[in-house]
Amino acid sequence: MSQPTIKEANPFPVLELCQATAGARLDPGVVLAADVNWTVNCGEYWVVAGEQHAGKTDLLMLAAGLLPPVTGTCHLFGMDARQLDEHRIAERLRVGLVFEDGQLFPELTLLQNIALPLQYHRNLSAEEVVRVLEPLFDRMELTPLAGRRPAELSRNWRKRAGLARALVMEPELLLLDNPLHGLGASHRQWWLKFLDELHRERSLTVVLATDDLRPWAGDERRRFALLHEGVFSPAGSWAELCRTHARTVAALQAGAETATAN
Repeated sequence: MSQPTIKEANPFPVLELCQATAGARLDPGVVLAADVNWTVNCGEYWVVAGEQHAGKTDLLMLAAGLLPPVTGTCHLFGMDARQLDEHRIAERLRVGLVFEDGQLFPELTLLQNIALPLQYHRNLSAEEVVRVLEPLFDRMELTPLAGRRPAELSRNWRKRAGLARALVMEPELLLLDNPLHGLGASHRQWWLKFLDELHRERSLTVVLATDDLRPWAGDERRRFALLHEGVFSPAGSWAELCRTHARTVAALQAGAETATAN
């Protein structure tokens, strides 16, 4: 499928938070980050780092338009995210969100889980779904697993299936919550390579959250932000992140090494 030009697709920033306060999804009265000012432009690749339970998942859900800011505004593609209700589903489908655990339905097969957005939003038949999904399944090495249920699969494959489901509607903004957590070494390398390819081939805008900076360290192609003790800091380059937040960056890397060793 041909991709629209960046100018035609995104005359506005893909994501813009202005003086936004992120509240906890389970208790909006708990402030996780206040006065967040952050602009994500088309084609950028952001890594948001923070310790466990810092509020990264809630921030991603705010960025996806699934949680309203307590104060301030969240705009997606120039539109107030609060206006992206069921009557503006086409705009909402421009955003894909990949949860840390995949969020698959246990009673459905892998194919059925991944096909859900196509069946719900495009009303395709079972045969049409299989035809549309075949290239994606082949590329993501999911074809041999299509008939299995989530409980029959390792975390490695469940997470990959969650990514596939987020991609079937061809989003322009892809949000990923801790995508490498709990993966084996070969699967981590697959994700790093696959996300780089998606970003390059589609000019896809990527925003991911992580508590382990090691896989992303030193990469000047990406932009970095930090969520630490209720403060969100969009640093920019890896060099700038290390220069302005050296102690926190070192702690995140050291903490990840300790967790892996244990």
